[in-house]
Amino acid sequence: MTQFRPSRFEILPTIIKNLLIINGLVFLAQYVFRSPTNGFSFEDSFALHAWQSSLFKPWQLVTHLFLHGSISHIFFNMLALWMFGSVLENIWGSKRFLSFYMVCGLGAALIHLLFLSYELMPMMKDYNAVYQLFTSGSERQGIAMADFISKYHLEFNGQAELLSYLHSGQSSQDLNLNIFRNITAYYQNNLNTGTIGASGAVFGVLAAFGYLFPNTYIYIYMMIPVKAKWVVLFYGAIELYEGVMNSAGDNVAHWAHIGGAIVGLLIVMTWNKTNKKTFY
Repeated sequence: MTQFRPSRFEILPTIIKNLLIINGLVFLAQYVFRSPTNGFSFEDSFALHAWQSSLFKPWQLVTHLFLHGSISHIFFNMLALWMFGSVLENIWGSKRFLSFYMVCGLGAALIHLLFLSYELMPMMKDYNAVYQLFTSGSERQGIAMADFISKYHLEFNGQAELLSYLHSGQSSQDLNLNIFRNITAYYQNNLNTGTIGASGAVFGVLAAFGYLFPNTYIYIYMMIPVKAKWVVLFYGAIELYEGVMNSAGDNVAHWAHIGGAIVGLLIVMTWNKTNKKTFY
């Protein structure tokens, strides 16, 4: 493998150009339809939802790749796609690069859904227990709701007194109904939160670039030269750490990033064995 020399390649190849345009147009459409209209919500329909959610649709495995949450989100994803993806497209050709990009995105989505399902299972089990006790009118419904509130850090006015009251089993049915509605809203919000962004596919592109051009320098902040292999390993380690820690309030799909990188790496390693002339 040798170092990449950008003067040999097109700056903006066909697929990269079209991906930039499509992502930009979709982001504009997200802004136009940012508020639900006539029952239609752009992100409910096209963001990737957990398969346990009633909002999940098969096409979301693809459509979520073209949605973004903010200007900075789309800017950095598209910048990385252009920086590293244009090199790969020039080497492989448009068809192969597009196939690679989409497979990385699909692989990232499936791995994300697998881990998301695992993460949601305890909450689904706990909510189902609350639901069964509440609908059956069990005397233990207050205790179950108090345990759910404590475990998932729901906040209410007079939290300590409320939890003590619920644990006593003497709370009124009106209070229990109000608490149950809040717990249900929290549960539905978590179950129906969508995942958006091209990051999974972009991480596949980054991993492929790092594998093919490990000693090519990437200039961090346009100033600090770092070899591509160290950049890939650094970002991979950060994503793995964050994914394992799964910090509360972290809404980044770390396992999608890791999944995309793994899929991208496996693809280029396979291609490199069967067609060494493709690589430099």
